[in-house]
Amino acid sequence: MKYLPSVFLAMGVLLGAAHAQGNYEIQVYGADTVAPRSTMVELHSNFTADGQRRFIDGVEPTYRAEHETIEITQGVNDWSEVGFYIFTSEQSGTGIQWVGDHIRPRVRVPDSWHWPVGVSLSTEVGYQRAFFDRDTWTWEIRPIVDKQAGRWYFAVNPALERTLHGPDVNLGLDFAPGAKIGYNFTRVIAGGLEYYADYGSITNIASLHDQQQEFFPAVDLNVSPQWEINFGVGVGATASTDHWIIKGIVGRHFDWGRRK
Repeated sequence: MKYLPSVFLAMGVLLGAAHAQGNYEIQVYGADTVAPRSTMVELHSNFTADGQRRFIDGVEPTYRAEHETIEITQGVNDWSEVGFYIFTSEQSGTGIQWVGDHIRPRVRVPDSWHWPVGVSLSTEVGYQRAFFDRDTWTWEIRPIVDKQAGRWYFAVNPALERTLHGPDVNLGLDFAPGAKIGYNFTRVIAGGLEYYADYGSITNIASLHDQQQEFFPAVDLNVSPQWEINFGVGVGATASTDHWIIKGIVGRHFDWGRRK
């Protein structure tokens, strides 16, 4: 799950080996990159209606936390982009807080290769304050595969995460996959199901109780090629997952000149 994701997964602390929950950018990525000479600006809004209610090891609980994340992605060329995130949190008693920042370069297989599926690879590194996550520096590598087949859309993000500084630095790589299946009901309205998980270390998968698994029935509104609109309600499927999360994404493309 991305800070993604994503956002598409509040920073709760798991009872077992899986990493802290990052409900800042809850999103399953598609393989496309932002075109050169253009910028994508997105606002990710997530509200944890029912989540962790206690401080654990000094980390803020997720219950009733409102997270706003600004994502700015700049196209570099026809097959690469760079994204930058600003994470914030608002909660009763603490007010509006800056959480941290991440940077995310991404490359994809060019259209000229004529692959039957879209394929890209992103890597993300960044800092988050210890008040929100004891692992203050993290790194992620996220393979992305997607396919549009008629009205159906499929995407899978088998992400691997690594703590660079914090208590989990010795746990090695963490497996945190995401997936999406969608269907275009009309040219404007698409519905689907998004899945986000954190299974813990790839060498020591956490028990089901300590894993994070969450399902988001979601809607995408394709009102214009310049806009991205997504919203959904997440249901936690394990004891270590926040029980209810409401999320929304609004994005806008800006073109800065004529493209080739």
